[in-house]
Amino acid sequence: MTAIPVPTERQQQHQQQMSTFSDADLVPLAKIGDEPAIRTIIQRHNQRLFRTARAIIRNDAEAEDVVQAAYIKAFTNLAAFRADAQFSTWLTRIAINEALGRVRRRKNTARLEEIDMQTTSPGGEVLQFPSSLSATDPETELSRSQARHLLEHAVDELPDDFRAVFVLRDVEGMSTDEAASYLGIRPETAKTRLHRARKMMRQSIEKRLSGAFSALFPFNGARCAFMADRVIAALGSGLTTG
Repeated sequence: MTAIPVPTERQQQHQQQMSTFSDADLVPLAKIGDEPAIRTIIQRHNQRLFRTARAIIRNDAEAEDVVQAAYIKAFTNLAAFRADAQFSTWLTRIAINEALGRVRRRKNTARLEEIDMQTTSPGGEVLQFPSSLSATDPETELSRSQARHLLEHAVDELPDDFRAVFVLRDVEGMSTDEAASYLGIRPETAKTRLHRARKMMRQSIEKRLSGAFSALFPFNGARCAFMADRVIAALGSGLTTG
């Protein structure tokens, strides 16, 4: 196994300085092999690339492989970057192409043009995703984890093209025009796919939760018995035991 080199203290300080640089400043440095610049670019774009690849590939480990392959392809072909688009856009498109290539090799992707052209129907409201959740007590953290898994499963069930638009638009927070640009589709197509994706997400979540409503606000077991104890105590000693 090849040992991973540990950055020296000087390299770490250099990299901290790099965090304030724009992509436009970092790319020329990356072209000449500046390691802190390359590390900064990777750390800056990791989450977006992973989420985008994950939306297409639907597997965490494979999505990581896609991101790694995308970075290698990008850094070995930086001379091809002409700055006619944002570096983040160029990088994300490489990841998208890598992910789609793997999907095509694995199976034939379903064509969605017919669905795209269908008349939209009511029910495409925005699903709100919390942008940041601070950790509190373990019970709250467990609830958040369960909710996240529920949402992730619903996202995984979306058709490939719908899932990609949904993740870029509602998870990454891009505008519709930005998401369309990243995916190489028309904004109108992105809007239609997003509308359908939101509707499918809501239906999936409702289906999974439909059997849980009868269990809402439980008040039984020890909790119920304790209430009886409190009432009896409040009524005082004038009660009879039967």
